[in-house]
Amino acid sequence: MIEKYLPQIHFTSQEDFKKNLKINVPENFNFGYDIVDAWAEKEPNKPALLWTNDKGEHRQYSFADMKRYSDMTASYFSSLGIGKGDMVMLILKRRVEFWFSIIALHKLGATVIPATHLLTKKDIVYRCNAADIKAIVCVGEEVVTKHIVEAMPQCPTVEQLISVGPEIPEGFKDFHQGINHASPFVRPQQVNENDDISLMYFTSGTTGEPKMVAHDFTYPLGHIVTASYWHHLNENSLHLTIADTGWGKAVWGKLYGQWIAGANVFVYDHEKFTPADILKKIEDYHVTSLCAPPTIFRFLIHEDLTKYDLSSLAYCTIAGEALNPAVYDSFKELTGIKLMEGFGQTETTLTVATMPWMEPKPGSMGLPNPQYDVDLIDADGRSVEAGEQGEIVIRTDKQKPLGLFKEYYRDANRTHEAWNNNIYYTGDVAWKDEDGYLWFVGRTDDVIKSSGYRIGPFEVESALMTHPAVIECAITGVPDEIRGQVVKATIILAPSYKDKADEALVKELQNHVKKVTAPYKYPRVIEFVSELPKTISGKIRRVEIRNNDEK
Repeated sequence: MIEKYLPQIHFTSQEDFKKNLKINVPENFNFGYDIVDAWAEKEPNKPALLWTNDKGEHRQYSFADMKRYSDMTASYFSSLGIGKGDMVMLILKRRVEFWFSIIALHKLGATVIPATHLLTKKDIVYRCNAADIKAIVCVGEEVVTKHIVEAMPQCPTVEQLISVGPEIPEGFKDFHQGINHASPFVRPQQVNENDDISLMYFTSGTTGEPKMVAHDFTYPLGHIVTASYWHHLNENSLHLTIADTGWGKAVWGKLYGQWIAGANVFVYDHEKFTPADILKKIEDYHVTSLCAPPTIFRFLIHEDLTKYDLSSLAYCTIAGEALNPAVYDSFKELTGIKLMEGFGQTETTLTVATMPWMEPKPGSMGLPNPQYDVDLIDADGRSVEAGEQGEIVIRTDKQKPLGLFKEYYRDANRTHEAWNNNIYYTGDVAWKDEDGYLWFVGRTDDVIKSSGYRIGPFEVESALMTHPAVIECAITGVPDEIRGQVVKATIILAPSYKDKADEALVKELQNHVKKVTAPYKYPRVIEFVSELPKTISGKIRRVEIRNNDEK
């Protein structure tokens, strides 16, 4: 399938990749028809989705299955009045109905809004009114449906509530009854143009309400690089990306690029993350490729990996937050596998990455994806030299890169703030070395300014992570009358150190940082906690730590 979109498929070096990567974009591309249905016609029995859950159930779906179920779902949604341009929110966790629904909505030309099951009544009201959401498809669990029901009096645009079970509360339609009784699907005459909005995510910033990140119908093609090169997938791969479907990382790793590459997507539907369970699934189902945020790998390396046969696992990628070198080193020592880091945002596809032909530099994100004209600039707009910090930007003067978002929906001001004069500003700070590798420093608002120094949280966190007492940590700045800000470390201790959380350990950790990195970067304030505030995607919310400190 991939050969239809790439004149050259195999690359031997970054120079070759940069020079010859070209992705053909057909008119009116639609992932449902052009990928899912095309595979179903070409190889109907080809494995597409291997779904299992924490109750011991498992089912393998072929591309023919995915076509059949998505057609049934599209027909049912159409009978409810859902069609081209309609906004539909999916709150489906890791249920297989997410895949049926998102493909069906693509086939109808509707706009999919994936969302987390952790939304409150207030969150649902805001989203429904901000996007004029017409229908909500959700899991039939009380914690989810209760908030939806409470929100509905304030959501006049919502016409349909659909539950996939197990419960079908009053006021909700039964998804499975609906698709099982649906008429044969008839493809609409005019489904979409490339520039139409197919997918939208609400993404939270540090201030204000969440932004609506809108992607067009060509967005899946931007993930060819994500799956075929960064994830290093082929038609024999069984790939696991650990992500809830409410997070953008799900379509990065559980759908678009993977199916274009012809890989089988592995889904583990579970309620509570347990490292041992993940390792057992990799062993039992012979998963070949794994992608997860650093938090997951931090937990995995604290398990006894000798208990598991991980011989099927050949390739691992990591994204979501910057990778601490200590985690890289430990995982490689335990498994022999190099963690290949990547960077991107909800607004983009994979932007910077360590590709298979590159030697990873632990702690570096890698080199820019040739899809994007990536640069680092200072506050004056000057491209910085090697060794200097600058904001990661994407230049769009030559063309809009495939995979870059269309706009912040209904918010021209925010769109212009982030993307103006043919430059998209990511809000992330990095520096590059002499080889052009990029090294993450932090969000522009996370960088600590202390006594005239600019200190990136990541470099201090990486130093702390090399101490055996630290299992996870977050670095923030706290106000200081003399220095402006001082460095604070919020730390989760390893189990064997939890009864040693005293002033002696504080001093030991401070001295450790002074030895590992520049002495002025050491944390003058250290707090031991049992957990860190995080987003649903597993990213540490440093802003929440800062806000609590200010209070």
